[in-house]
Amino acid sequence: MQPNASSAVLETYENAPRKYWAKIIAFVIVFSLAAWSFDAINFGGINNVGFSVVRNILRYFVNPNYKMKFDPEAINYIQKYFFSWERYAVPYLMVETIMIAILGTFLGAIISIPFAFLSSKNITGEKGSWFGATLITMIRTVPIFVWGIVFIRVQGGAMAGVLAISVSSIGMISKLYIEVIEDIDTGILEALDSTGATTFQKIRFGIIPQLTASFLSTAIYRFEINVKNAAILGMVGAGGIGFTLIDALGSFNFPIVAVCLWGIIPVVLAIEYLSTWLRSKLAQSERS
Repeated sequence: MQPNASSAVLETYENAPRKYWAKIIAFVIVFSLAAWSFDAINFGGINNVGFSVVRNILRYFVNPNYKMKFDPEAINYIQKYFFSWERYAVPYLMVETIMIAILGTFLGAIISIPFAFLSSKNITGEKGSWFGATLITMIRTVPIFVWGIVFIRVQGGAMAGVLAISVSSIGMISKLYIEVIEDIDTGILEALDSTGATTFQKIRFGIIPQLTASFLSTAIYRFEINVKNAAILGMVGAGGIGFTLIDALGSFNFPIVAVCLWGIIPVVLAIEYLSTWLRSKLAQSERS
């Protein structure tokens, strides 16, 4: 860097307003909130029984055959639940969990498209986008657990998980779709308009090519999240491996807990890796 440029940078830095008090106040506020949060937590509920449960789960997770010398039936449990294609076995339940995530993400991504267009300021205007944006915000405020409990009353089993995931996905996917739609290059649309292109042609050749890669990337990212959501929803009876996991935890059946975790963790890691790879490829194709 040349001397003049260096002195200009130094002068700009020295003349920059100092906001030490603002930083100190912000730090005090954050620290006070953290201290208040710790005070609200009852650490007295932690006891030796809780530590014993965690210790047993970790012990069986590291070595599912741990209790073989005391319980000869332990290996039979593991073979029954991990190396079987029965409806109660881990392979079947993991496939069901993934299918719930796929179908829920697909429905959520499709339904999010009209929501996003209706809520985009450059499509429907400032006033027109308000209603759709408010509805999306309302959907996002409801936790997926609540959607799961609601849909279990309507339709139990795996279908409740699909519906809960699809509705909860609309909030996040629509919000990301809106950001993409509002960033489209309007110059292409103006050029097509000058050639006398119809509305359908402008959508087909001007809008869709700009949105496809970003929409797919968003849906893939949400699917990655929904695989974990599908496993959690099983704990409230919405299908998947979560129901077996919570049932095993409730009965202190630690070998089954360990087997379920060994089924969930590798699958989730593999899907996260695949999702990252696919989204990077889509980003490269969008730039090229």
